[in-house]
Amino acid sequence: MLNSAQTIEQQIKAAFDGLTRAERQLASHIMRNYPVAALGSITALAKGADVSTPTVVRLTQKMGFKGYPDFQSVVRGEVEERLISPLAKHDRWAGGVPHTHMLNRFADAVMGNLQATLAQIDHAEFDAIAGLMADPARKIYATGGRITHALAEYFVTHMNVSRRNVAMIADRGNAWPPALIDMAPGDVLLVLDIRRYENSVLQLAEMAADQGAEMVLITDQWVSPAATFARHRLSAHVEAPSAWDSTVALQLLVETLVAAVENQTWDETQTRMRRLEELYARSRFFRRGK
Repeated sequence: MLNSAQTIEQQIKAAFDGLTRAERQLASHIMRNYPVAALGSITALAKGADVSTPTVVRLTQKMGFKGYPDFQSVVRGEVEERLISPLAKHDRWAGGVPHTHMLNRFADAVMGNLQATLAQIDHAEFDAIAGLMADPARKIYATGGRITHALAEYFVTHMNVSRRNVAMIADRGNAWPPALIDMAPGDVLLVLDIRRYENSVLQLAEMAADQGAEMVLITDQWVSPAATFARHRLSAHVEAPSAWDSTVALQLLVETLVAAVENQTWDETQTRMRRLEELYARSRFFRRGK
C-alpha cells in the first residue's frame, strides 16, 4: 500500500516479502541503483533488471501506484528533496508556518525526526556496526562533509578514549593518501553524509572501498550515493523549519554508537580513562572548583 510518509526505498522494503521472484529481482535492482535506475524509461529499467516491462508495472501497482509514470513522479520528487538548496528550504518552511514560537516549531520537528529515525533503525544492523567498531583488530577512521565533518570529529574524540587506533580523515583531498595508504582490509571507515551530497565524500568512500575497508554510512532519509560502497548504513531524519537540515538525529546515532562501543570495551576503556584523568590532572588541563 502507498505510504506518502515513507521513501520509495522504504516502501520497496516493506513490500519485498510479498513479491514474486521476478519482482524481487526488479526491486533489488532499483534499490542497488537508486535513484538512477528509476529515472529512465520503463523499457530501460526492465532491461537493466533483466525482467519484463509488465513486471515493472506490477511492482509499482503492488506498491500502491497507478503505474510506472506515477511511481517515477514520486522518485523525481525525492531527487529534488535530496538536492534542495538552503534558500529553497527556507522558502518552503516559511510559507504557512503555524503561529507558534520558533523554539516550539523547531523542537516539534526535531522530536519528529528522532521518532522517525528510531522507528526505522534495525537493531541488528546497529549492533553489527558497534561490534565492528569495538573490534581491537580493526583500525577506525571517520570523515564527513562540510556540515557533518564536525560530527565525525566528535565521534573520533570520544572513541579515542575507549580504544586505540581511531583517526580522523580531514575533508581535504591532500589528506586522503596518507590515511588510505595505511587503511587495511577489514578496517572501518565511518562516513557521515547528508544532502546536498558531496562529490569529495563519494570519492573518498570509493577509494576506501578499493582498499578493502568496511564502510559504515550515517546519512539522511534520502540516502547518500556513498551507500553504494557501504557495508552498513543508518539513516536519520533531518527536516527542520530552517534553511539548514537538523543534525540532532545524526548526533543521537553517533553518541549511541560511542556508548555501545564503550560498553563492549569497558575493561580497556576504564583503564584508559583512569590513565587519561591522571594525565589531565598532571597537566592541570581543567580548572578546579574553589
